[in-house]
Amino acid sequence: MHYVSTRGSAPVLTFEQAMLTGLARDGGLYVPETVPTLTSEEIAALAGLPYEEIAFRVMRPFIGETFTDDEFKVLIAKAYEGFGHDARAPLKQLAPNHFLLELFHGPTLAFKDFAMQLIGQLFQAALGRSGDRVTIVGATSGDTGSAAIEAFRGLKNVDVFILYPHGRVSEVQRRQMTTPADSNVHALAVDGDFDTCQGLLKDMFNDFEFRDRVKLAGVNSINWARVLAQVVYYFSAAVSLGAPHRQIDFTVPTGNFGDIFAGYIAKKMGLPIGQLVIATNQNDILHRCLTSGSYQTEGVTPSISPSMDIQVSSNFERALFDAYGRDGAAVAQLMDELKTAGKFDVSQGALEALRETFASGRVSEEGTSESIRHTLAHSAELLCPHSAVGTAVAEQHLGANPMVTLATAHPAKFPAAVEAATGIHPALPPRMADLFDRPERVTRMTGDLKAIEALILERTGA
Repeated sequence: MHYVSTRGSAPVLTFEQAMLTGLARDGGLYVPETVPTLTSEEIAALAGLPYEEIAFRVMRPFIGETFTDDEFKVLIAKAYEGFGHDARAPLKQLAPNHFLLELFHGPTLAFKDFAMQLIGQLFQAALGRSGDRVTIVGATSGDTGSAAIEAFRGLKNVDVFILYPHGRVSEVQRRQMTTPADSNVHALAVDGDFDTCQGLLKDMFNDFEFRDRVKLAGVNSINWARVLAQVVYYFSAAVSLGAPHRQIDFTVPTGNFGDIFAGYIAKKMGLPIGQLVIATNQNDILHRCLTSGSYQTEGVTPSISPSMDIQVSSNFERALFDAYGRDGAAVAQLMDELKTAGKFDVSQGALEALRETFASGRVSEEGTSESIRHTLAHSAELLCPHSAVGTAVAEQHLGANPMVTLATAHPAKFPAAVEAATGIHPALPPRMADLFDRPERVTRMTGDLKAIEALILERTGA
């Protein structure tokens, strides 16, 4: 199994190399050279299996010779043993033909745990074998950072630096990043929005002298292993609802496009997915692009669903790569236009290819709050604002197929928005009850690349 860059001019890598590299040296994102497929019989055989066994069968074709079967099974088991629900990703019924996929039972109460807990195990195994030490730098709109810190805290071969937008994450999200006491983790509060943080991260990867000096690795959803781990719960949910003998639709609240791109990979693997519906909040660049064919940044407006407050959706580049017939040069040109002009236009053929796979919808702030209230009143489920965006858009796309909406975070991560909508203050699980009593460790930074690189060099001793 080999991996190629979406911009066509970086070295072809193995799974392990792509995982440890993160962003390709030409600025692109790694994707499989070919996507392996499962037969209908192999998909049907997943029904009723433990989540860990489904994960092994779905991901095994992608990892090549990086790990033996026995090694990989052990790493998967370790990744999910700390989840608070034996089903790992349980389904709840909201209404006739509408289901909620709960992805918030991991250590940091967000869907990012499914990928990050596994990546932590994969990194530790690979680095333990080689004896190398790496510096992980991540940019987060809230959930990736806490999930990465939880996965890598205390590991001896890794230093972790997380950039998050100062004042633009919930207090629970912030404290999950700033309260761990492990010396190898560092929370950096950056002046600006998520796109500022993500831009700094990409600039670090493109500063090859710095990148090589600190042995930079990335665990944002630019990392292929992140996307791969998220493919699994599409299979687990679909077979629970009758796949491969019937089609299943999915609605995904998304900002950076990684979670829904995992659904696209599941579909390419042979899972009978009908609609893949992109649910956006008021920062609706993905919805506008699919509607108009123009991808144009308009600045980020803070919302009650802050993890979706994004204008530059990194993983959309992966979808564009396939939509343009895997033409790396064409994708590189689009990304250059985005960087210089803040926009690009999708060709008619590529737009038609995207619309064949993806639908989309947008929800306002009031619509998000109303969705929280409505779901509680009619389904007895208390949703976080991101999941509420998903259910609101899903209801616009209900059809003959079962619809699964991805619930991406626990409502207690966003208590102010939930309480404002319902009058209920959602409580943290008992294991996190002392979160607000723990001391914080955080460094405030401007969006100055050289200053951040200097800090990382100083703290890693590189």
